[in-house]
Amino acid sequence: MMNKLKKILFFYIIINIFNISNSNENFFNKGLNLFENKKYEDAKFMFERGIVFNPKDSKSYLYLAKIYNIEEDQKKEEKNLEATLLIEPSNEEAILMYMKIALDKSNYLKVKDLLKNFDEVCKKLCNENRNILESLENIEPKNNES
Repeated sequence: MMNKLKKILFFYIIINIFNISNSNENFFNKGLNLFENKKYEDAKFMFERGIVFNPKDSKSYLYLAKIYNIEEDQKKEEKNLEATLLIEPSNEEAILMYMKIALDKSNYLKVKDLLKNFDEVCKKLCNENRNILESLENIEPKNNES
C-alpha cells in the first residue's frame, strides 16, 4: 500500500513540474505574440506572469525592457535590463540596449565597461557596436570622467 502511494505521489510531482515549466513557456509565447501584434499592456501582463513562475526567465525581462523602451519609461527599462544581464550576462541585445541608456545618461565609464563585455559576446549585433563606439568618440568629454 505504501509503495503504491509513493508511486502515485512521484508521478503527481513529475506531472506538476512539467505543467509548471510548460505554463511558463506558454506565458512567454503568448506574450511574444502579443508583443509582435503591438498589444504591449497584454504582453507585459503575460511576461510578468511568466516571471512569477520562473524568476530566472531572462527572455521575459528583456521583452519587458523592450516594452518600457517603447513606453519611454527608462527607469523600468533599465531595471529589467539589469535583471536580464544578471541572469544572462552574455545577452548581447540587453547589453546593447543598456549601452544606449548609459549613452543617454552620459555615463561613459558604464558604456566602456559594457563595450568590453559586448566585444566578448558579440555575434549578431556587432555592427551596432561600431555605431556605439562612433557615438562615444563624438561626444565623450576630454577628461573621460562622468
